[in-house]
Amino acid sequence: MPLKGQKIGFLGGGAMGEALITGLLRTGLVAPSEVYISDVDAQRLEVLRQKLSVNTTADNRAVVSAADIVIIAVKPHVAASVLKEIAALARPEKTFISIAAGVTISQIESCLEGPVPVIRVMPNTPCLVGEGASAVSAGKHAGEKSMKEALAIFNSAGAAVEVPESLLDCVTGLSGSGPAYMYVVLESLIDGAVRLGLPGDIARKLAAQTMLGAAKMVLETTDHPAKLKNMVTTPGGTTAAGLFALEEGALRSVLMKAVADATRRSREMSG
Repeated sequence: MPLKGQKIGFLGGGAMGEALITGLLRTGLVAPSEVYISDVDAQRLEVLRQKLSVNTTADNRAVVSAADIVIIAVKPHVAASVLKEIAALARPEKTFISIAAGVTISQIESCLEGPVPVIRVMPNTPCLVGEGASAVSAGKHAGEKSMKEALAIFNSAGAAVEVPESLLDCVTGLSGSGPAYMYVVLESLIDGAVRLGLPGDIARKLAAQTMLGAAKMVLETTDHPAKLKNMVTTPGGTTAAGLFALEEGALRSVLMKAVADATRRSREMSG
């Protein structure tokens, strides 16, 4: 087990940090006594302590001192000041994992002292329900051990893949922003069914379960979506009629453009 005996610290106790801790505890990868969280909000820390039975403190330095793996889960605009605060405590034997959007590996490495393993991760909001999609990128000092640890942490809240940092803007455009695209698709399907007389609560349940089931088939069969689409489509049938409407509306190119535009905006914001 990559995390056996490791103590994990979280700088920032927001929703994403809580989601990751919940995944780690649910999967049994760590015990509550091995998790440390710091945050500026004392009330939030008390909630996390009572809910998860983890160690809490207002002192970032105390978390870094105690932990073998440090997850930087603060807002991007305060990341630099937090890194400066903990820099003297950084050690080559500790792994630093950042989920601060737009903060590059080189920026983090330049703030920390010495050849410290740094990993940057782009997770998405479904981590909050244990179904996140996360992309993990290694810094120049992060070896195989550090990467295995990072992948284990983010797999506990969904699925994680390794990509070079140069592709993280594309990941942002796909899976980072992607849940919003899926919600628009779901909202449209629900509205279409309601327009034709299906009660809203039933339409919502059927549409969401349909999306969940379709995604699960892609992941579990490993078949190309086009093959799975063809399995549903009979000549001259209902699905063929619906697909023709989607093609007329250029849904395919609109979604491709959404990924491209979000990727470009991510590059602008991190540049």
